[in-house]
Order: sequence, then structure tokens, then C-alpha cells
Amino acid sequence: MTLNLLIGNKAYSSWSLRAWLLLKQFDIAFEESLVPLYGPESKEKLLAFSPAGKVPALRCDEILVWESLAIVEFIAERFSDLAIWPRDPAARALARSLSAEMHSGFTALRGEYPTNFRRAPRAIASPSPAAAADIARIDAAWRNARERFGAHGPFLFGEFSAADAMFAPVVCRFSTYLLDVSSQAQDYMRAIEALPAYREWVESGRAEPWTLEKFEK
Repeated sequence: MTLNLLIGNKAYSSWSLRAWLLLKQFDIAFEESLVPLYGPESKEKLLAFSPAGKVPALRCDEILVWESLAIVEFIAERFSDLAIWPRDPAARALARSLSAEMHSGFTALRGEYPTNFRRAPRAIASPSPAAAADIARIDAAWRNARERFGAHGPFLFGEFSAADAMFAPVVCRFSTYLLDVSSQAQDYMRAIEALPAYREWVESGRAEPWTLEKFEK
């Protein structure tokens, strides 16, 4: 079985990070294909890999799957011996629910605070009411997961799971823009930031030659 993951710029592509971090953290071998986004030939190159024309996308031999959450579920099925999702049914249900909420929601936070792994931490404008509500919801969700299921490790459900991969880009946003979150959320953020795979992604993003002004605010 050969896995090939299509990703975008590591400096900016929050969606790409989710699938990449999951594979890295669970030590699943894969090949990496990177297409710099928003260039004159970007769309053509993305469409040559996936009909959605977006990142991430994963090829497994003759199988193609795209969208972060779909890739997570595919990996969980293919590597069922690994605890991609928590083993406990109640924890697994919450992890899947939070991951789906992350995948489809928090648009105000995304819009006001774009992912930028090369940006030095610096506050900008205070969040709008909608973004403030997104931040508060994520903070509460993290604290609830940690309080209910996090006794056996530093991550949302104790051990690292797909839910942590789904929320990893939010850790970048909260840190980069110095957003106000609880001490419990800050502890969780430090656990994600300490992961060797996360640090590898950040360092690779900072070393990239491409700069996209739309994300450099």
C-alpha cells in the first residue's frame, strides 16, 4: 500500500496540516506532493491530482480521497489497529462531533485570523463578536474534552487522536495572534506545539520561498 498526500504551502495551508500531522504522528509512511497555492499554474496541478482541485487529497494505490475529515476516516479504517479515534465509545463520539464542528464551522475565526506559520506572534485587531464567540466555543470544547477524557495524557482525549490533528491549525491561530484563552487551553496548545511533527511542519513552512501577501497581515 502506497500513500501519497497532496498538500499546499506549509506556511499557510491549515487544511493540509491536519492530514499530514495525523499521518506523521501515527508514524504512517507516506509520500508528500506539494503544490504552491494561488499561483498561475496551481489549479491545473491540483486538478491533475484530484477532481476537487483542492488540498489535501490522498491517493492510496488506486483509491483517491479528499477533504480533511474524509481522509481522517479513511486512515482510521485502513489502520484500525491504531487509535486514530479514541477507543472509548463516548470519547470517540465526542471526538468525531468536535472534528466535524471544526471542519464545517468557526468561519469568523478563520476569516479574521488566517493561518500563517511563519508569522511572529503579534496581536492585531480585537475579534469581532462572531470571532469572539468562535474562540469561546473552542476554548470551552477543549476544556470539556480534557476534563472528561484527558486524564491519561496532554491531548484532548489523553492520547493524541484525529481530533487533535483537526484542531492543530487553531493552535497556530491562537498563538500567532495572541488570542485570549483559558489556562487549560494554553496548556493544551503547548502540548501540540511540542510535538516533533508539528515543529517540523512549522520549520518547513518558515523555510518556504513563497510568500502570499493576502495572509501577511
